[in-house]
This record gives sequence, C-alpha cells and structure tokens, in this order.
Amino acid sequence: MKFLFDLGGVFFDWDPKNFFKDKFDNQSEMNFFLDNICNNDWNLQQDNGRLIIDAENDLISKFPNYEEKIKMYYPNHRKMIKGIFHESIELLYELKKKNYSCYILSNWSSETFEGMTDEYNFLKDFDGMIISGDIKLVKPDKKIFELAIDKFNLTPNETIFIDDRIENINSAQNLNFKTVHLTDPKRIKTKINELI
Repeated sequence: MKFLFDLGGVFFDWDPKNFFKDKFDNQSEMNFFLDNICNNDWNLQQDNGRLIIDAENDLISKFPNYEEKIKMYYPNHRKMIKGIFHESIELLYELKKKNYSCYILSNWSSETFEGMTDEYNFLKDFDGMIISGDIKLVKPDKKIFELAIDKFNLTPNETIFIDDRIENINSAQNLNFKTVHLTDPKRIKTKINELI
C-alpha cells in the first residue's frame, strides 16, 4: 500500500478568512469579496500555473475599488494558514516508521509554495510531491492523477488517496484509487486504519 495526500484541509488549516477577518468593516463585505472576487475559482487558476501578477491585474481591471484588498491576498498567503493538523502529521510519521511510501498531490501555486518545505519540516518526510502550479495541471483533472501514477510508480487499487474535496475524490475513484474523503482531520487515523 502507498499513500497520496492532499495538503490543504488535510495537513494545513488554510482559509483566506483567517487573514481577511480583520480587514473589512463587516463580515458580509468580507464574504462578498471572497465569494465573488478573490474566490476559489480565481485561486485555482494560480494553482494551475498562472502568475500572481497576471491574476491581480485581471481582477483589478474588473474590480478597481478592491485593488488594495486584491493586492493583499497573495503576499499574505502564509497568514491564511491558521495552523496544522497534528493528527495528520502523526499519521505520516507512523506510516513512515512502517516503511509505507507517502506522496503529496496538491493544488498549490508555485509562487506561494516556495519556501514551504523549509518552514514546515514535516514536508521533507514525504517520498515525493507534485505541486500543481509547477506542472500547470490541477485536480480533479485526471491527467494530474495519471502523472502521479507514472512519477511515483503507483498502482491505484493499492494506493490510498486522501483529500478534503469531493470532486477530487470522485476523480481518483474513477481511476480505481482507494480514497478517504477527509471532512474531519481529527479522524484521519481512524479512516486510514479502516483501509490498511
């Protein structure tokens, strides 16, 4: 058995609200900004390799009144990490002690991922990683899973894929991966142990 992990929602408690909650006069304005301007669809384009400067300029041309807030988003990307999920890190160490191979498959901008392995040492314990921004492919595109299969020499029905987003889980299941849809990081050990 091998393991293929997502990062956000599995190891990192990442949420733009962690940073922006103090930057707006009220919560409804913050929600509008994060739902309609700097939203998940926009962020995913940077995870898919678009440069941050291009992403900012595109939004500023559409929402000039929000230029200041748009330009706050990526310089403060690290501050959107509220913390790490210690249960997941403990699981990683337990799996490594048992000689299981563990890999990362994460939607993450190359520019914002730079320096993460130095800041979070547990990332160095993985046997390999694919960061979407480096290869200009994002989950749930099956091509990024096929790349992981080739790069990490995975046999899908002998690999457990762990992710917090159901669309990514569905894509992995279509390729015959075993999956854990992680909605509560505190239950990750229980979920994994059910499949080993």
